[in-house]
This record gives sequence, structure tokens and C-alpha cells, in this order.
Amino acid sequence: MEDLTVSIKNLRQKYREIFKTSAEELEKRVNDIKPEGVGDIFDAYPIGSPGRLWQDSVLKMFDEDICREIFRKWNEILAYRKEFSCNGCGTCCRLACSEFSPEELKIKAEHGDNFANQFLSVFIPYESKEQAKQVYPEYIEMLEKNKEDKVYFYHCPKLNDCNRCTDYDNRPQICRDFPDNPLAFLPKSCGFEQWKQEIEPVALMLHSMLEIIEYYKNHIPVRTL
Repeated sequence: MEDLTVSIKNLRQKYREIFKTSAEELEKRVNDIKPEGVGDIFDAYPIGSPGRLWQDSVLKMFDEDICREIFRKWNEILAYRKEFSCNGCGTCCRLACSEFSPEELKIKAEHGDNFANQFLSVFIPYESKEQAKQVYPEYIEMLEKNKEDKVYFYHCPKLNDCNRCTDYDNRPQICRDFPDNPLAFLPKSCGFEQWKQEIEPVALMLHSMLEIIEYYKNHIPVRTL
């Protein structure tokens, strides 16, 4: 039996280490273009001053260089996914999780949320958590131990006893693209598990860089002096 609690603990530790490395790398790139005599990147500077021009250059570097490279690498990860295929374990069809209740998803769909609309076209809620637990008990137990927010469990009624979709040709895009998140937990039986394991370090690095860049953007002063 998989111990997913240990797995998530190890993943968090790995992310902390990668986050530290990414933060140091980005800090170096920021400081490499820092003018002499200027203070901290998060200080407030007058428009047109060396400090403000530095901040503008940093934000431009994030948007035009680093984020574009992150996007390119992420697309490479998704392209590499095509080297793997579903082996019909049926877990993703028998157990879908969402932070939103059926009622909340319906409201989101009515307001034009495409994902919510597709999700509701496929999945129906389980009557109880115990039913969901029969599909992937280790995952449910891990959620219970590590997630404070409520989670709702769904399943697709179109799956037959042989783990085959009875409406395969009409399946929505969310089914065709699954899994599109290499940081999600996949059962060992999933045909994409090897893809996840191979690209997980790169995915963690890209995620950490986006998180750090977001911090910079939120804390570099934009007010004028």
C-alpha cells in the first residue's frame, strides 16, 4: 500500500530545496543588472532615477525573458506527456476531486466557466466519502491528514465494468488532456506515472520560479515619487 502522507512530506521537502535554489538564482539575475549605488529592489525610487529604471528592467526581464522561458519549458513537459498513454486503470474516471460542491460548480458553469461546465458534463458526486474511498483509499486518507478545506468527490457514470468509457468519442477536453498537472498525485497503476516521476523536478522548479516572480511583482513599489 502506498504511503502518500510520506510522499507528500518528501515532495514538500524537495520543493523547499528547489525553491531556495530558484530564489538564489533569481536574486543573482536581479542583482546582475543592478546599478552601482542603488539600494534594495523593494525600495521606492523616483521615476527616471537609476533605482526605478532598474526596477523597470527587472520587471521587463521577468515578463519578456524568464516567464517566456518558463512557458516554453512547460509546453515541453506537456508535449513529452504524449510519449505515454492511458493503460485503462480507470482511477481518474472513478475518482475526481474538487474543492467546489456540485452547486458551486453549477453556478460557475452558468457564469461561463468552461472547466466547470466540462466537469459537470462528465462527473456526478458520490453519495458518501466512503464510496470514494473504495477507489483509492490511500489518496483519501492523505487528503484527510493534510488538507484542511473540504473536498468533494465525484465519479463518471459512463465507465463500464471493464474500465472503458461508453462515450469515448464524445469525451470532453478535460478527459483528453488528463493528466495535465505533473505535480498531481497519480496512482502507481496510471500509465502517466513514469511521466510524472521524470519531469517532477523540472515542474517544481518552474512552479517555484513563478511563485518567486509573483512575490517580486507584488512587492516592487509601483507608486510614483
